[in-house]
Amino acid sequence: MDPLSLILDDMHFNGVVFAYTEMTAPWSLHMHTPGLAAFHTVGAGQCWLIREGEEPLLMQTGDLLVLPAGSAHKVQDKPHTMAQTEDLVPHLSTSDLDALKLGGGGPVCRLISGHARFDIDMAAPLIAALPPLMHLHGLGEAPPLWLGIGLQFLAQEVSARRPAQQAIINRLGDILFMECLRDYVESIPEDSGNWLAALKDRALSVALAQMHQNPRHNWTVPELAQHACLSRSAFADRFSQALGEPPLTYLTRHRMRLAARQLGNHSGMSVSRVADQVGYASEAAFSQAFKREYGVSPSVWRQQRTRETSTAE
Repeated sequence: MDPLSLILDDMHFNGVVFAYTEMTAPWSLHMHTPGLAAFHTVGAGQCWLIREGEEPLLMQTGDLLVLPAGSAHKVQDKPHTMAQTEDLVPHLSTSDLDALKLGGGGPVCRLISGHARFDIDMAAPLIAALPPLMHLHGLGEAPPLWLGIGLQFLAQEVSARRPAQQAIINRLGDILFMECLRDYVESIPEDSGNWLAALKDRALSVALAQMHQNPRHNWTVPELAQHACLSRSAFADRFSQALGEPPLTYLTRHRMRLAARQLGNHSGMSVSRVADQVGYASEAAFSQAFKREYGVSPSVWRQQRTRETSTAE
């Protein structure tokens, strides 16, 4: 499996939470989903994206807009609308497909908006490497073929209730987000300084795939270099330049994110068992590595995460 697929698998995508809206001018929606990629697709009409400190951005029929980090923003009928802003997040749902209708009776804009569901901690390195905004145009010169097909399919699914509807929308939402990621990775210049460019480097991508496929293995730099078909020094230098850290540092950070997920998922798995799952024969060595990454011991981190979950519920 290629490394981007493995990275996406590690994120544990679990569909989308969305709302179908039919807005009539004037109108304004606010959305903020920290750490979770927010999206808007325009089924009909046009609207404006408003972000603090940024110029307003026009969205038109057929456009798909993704904010990978879920940063706070507004979508509204025009840059300086007179409408009161409505928070969209409480209207997001996994089951209610009835359109949310708001506005003052003017020109219509139909949107499908929401956010992807995935493991925020595992996704953090990828999200940090993405631009704050990904805007794909459905009209104009050579829009991506998958965009038109995908949005037509999505619009059809939300238009009427049908069996397996939510399951289909979930998978379609995941696919659209992954297509955005793939297009972005393919557009990155090799000398961009973005670690995602390493996914286009055959030698580095092979090594990354090995680490993500088997993080439990006791990898060494010479062994990874052999998989990459490079000398030890050439591999280490190339990896560090592309990803901003040495190979084993990258591996340790990845292992710690995997461990944090195990500790926080209420599995009841002991710390020693988690240590073994991510490649540590010694619980003490694992605990030291975990504390360096998260600032607290695995057991304390688990207690904190349990309290946070209880408070959220």
